[in-house]
Amino acid sequence: MRMALALAQAAADVDEVPVGAILVDETTGTVLAEGSNRPISTCDPTAHAEIIALRAGAENLGNYRLTGLTLYVTLEPCPMCAGAISLARIGRVVWAADDPKGGGVLHGPRIFDQPTCHWRPATEGGLLGDEAAGLLKRFFRARRGTGTARSRSDAQPPVEGRPE
Repeated sequence: MRMALALAQAAADVDEVPVGAILVDETTGTVLAEGSNRPISTCDPTAHAEIIALRAGAENLGNYRLTGLTLYVTLEPCPMCAGAISLARIGRVVWAADDPKGGGVLHGPRIFDQPTCHWRPATEGGLLGDEAAGLLKRFFRARRGTGTARSRSDAQPPVEGRPE
C-alpha cells in the first residue's frame, strides 16, 4: 500500500486526484502493474488508477483474466472500477480510505453484492486509511484554497428542466 500511496502523491503533484493502485502476485511478491489517476491529463474519464493498473497487468500477463492477483488501491473503488475488477477476476482488493460518497464496494451500489455480479473478490478496507484520507483531504483543501479547483462552470451546461 505504501507504493500505491506514493503513486497517489505523484498524481496529486500533477493536479490529478491522488489515487494510486498496484497489482501484485502475492505468491511471488511481484508487482505486475501500477497506476495513478490520470483522467484530466489524458482527457479520459475512465483513466482511474485501478483501470490503468488492470490494463497494464492484463497486457503484461497477456491475459484479460487476472485471477488470483491482489489489487491495492488508496481509495475504495468506484462503481466503474469495481465492475472492471469483477470482469478481470481479481482475487482480492485491498483499499486504504473508504469513499462514502463515490465508493462502489462498501458504499453506493455495492457492486460485488449484486446478484448480477459474476465474480466477487475478497475485499479488505482500511489499510493505511488515515494516510490516504489525509492525502485526499489536503489535496482538495489546497484546491479550494488556491482557486484552482474546477468549478461547475467547467462542466456541461445544465439541461433545461433538469436540476443541476
